[in-house]
Amino acid sequence: MTITAAQVKTLRERTGAGMMECKKALVETGGDMDAAVEMMRKAGLAKADKKAGRVAAEGAIVIRHADGEQRAALVEVNCETDFVAGGDEFKKFAEQVAQLVLDKQPTDMDALMGLQMPGGETVERTRRDLVAKIGENINVRRFKIIAGGDTLSSYLHGARIGVVVAMAGGSDDVARDIAMHIAASNPQYLDEDSVDPGELDKEREILTSQAQDSGKPAEIIAKMVEGRLRKYLGEITLLGQPFVKDPDITVGKLLASEEAKVVAYGRFEVGEGVEKKEENFADEVMAQVRGA
Repeated sequence: MTITAAQVKTLRERTGAGMMECKKALVETGGDMDAAVEMMRKAGLAKADKKAGRVAAEGAIVIRHADGEQRAALVEVNCETDFVAGGDEFKKFAEQVAQLVLDKQPTDMDALMGLQMPGGETVERTRRDLVAKIGENINVRRFKIIAGGDTLSSYLHGARIGVVVAMAGGSDDVARDIAMHIAASNPQYLDEDSVDPGELDKEREILTSQAQDSGKPAEIIAKMVEGRLRKYLGEITLLGQPFVKDPDITVGKLLASEEAKVVAYGRFEVGEGVEKKEENFADEVMAQVRGA
């Protein structure tokens, strides 16, 4: 049968696939539009599975605030290149996922991926369709819901670093300053009580071993270790860090002066902790030249 240009155009609009792929699908299904869509989606899912193992360390951090509530969603969605991260389709997907997290408050990633998107498909099915259409691996990597306190503030550094802070007391300006501080200084813990005891014990053991090489008496070594441990805690805890806008005071002292307390916070950075493939383009070109 003859496949018209109008049929091809309609299928392209529904699937986002190339013209030749659309025409081939229509020919194979005898012009049945719904069957062609289903066939292409199945083929797309196979493509998505093949791309699943590729490193996706670019992407975007998205923040969504609930209207009239002290609650916000912080979400990271990844892709392979910053080019795709800047595209409208990727951005739309990431924003819709963040809104779902805010509205439905899923308990874990499996629950999130099973939620229904505005288009009627699940998050997972929509993600796989997008992988097939764009040609890159795309992942919803993580999310966090931050709630509570009297003030909720957020800060986005481009689309690569996102912070949400829930604070009791204080003011909007202070909460915003704390969010910016967290974005810049990346504290691993809120305060000393939040630090894993095992991590403290390991650090104390390392510092003790280092101090013993000095040959000083045991009581002096003990004081050296505790001093260095306090410095270490000041580096990794939010309340112990020097405030970025005024390094003469710690964040803890700033909050105390404002009668404020950080109830909860979250910080995501795109690709944080993802092992990226190191590419040497000069070597790649040389290999191609030698192969030719």
